This record gives sequence, structure tokens and C-alpha cells, in this order.
Amino acid sequence: MKKLIAEFIGTMWLVLGGCGSAVLATGGFGDLGIGFVGVSLAFGLTVVI
Repeated sequence: MKKLIAEFIGTMWLVLGGCGSAVLATGGFGDLGIGFVGVSLAFGLTVVI
């Protein structure tokens, strides 16, 4: 059960962090567009964590 919960939390973190950064990269929130480098850093740091 602990492995299942850990897998769920890790997947949730990756989806929220990575895909959330991709949404911010579109620039649909004013001047908040983080670009390709920001998205790649977000995915990379999410996997490292």
C-alpha cells in the first residue's frame, strides 16, 4: 500500500509540476510565460525531487 501511495504522489507531482509549467509557458497569463527553458527545468527538477 505504501508503494501505491508513493507512486500516486510522484505521478501527481510530475503532472502538476510539468504540465502546469507547460501551461504557464504559453504566456496566456500576461507576462508570465516561462518559455522552453522554464518547462525543461520544471520537468527536470520534478523528476530529481
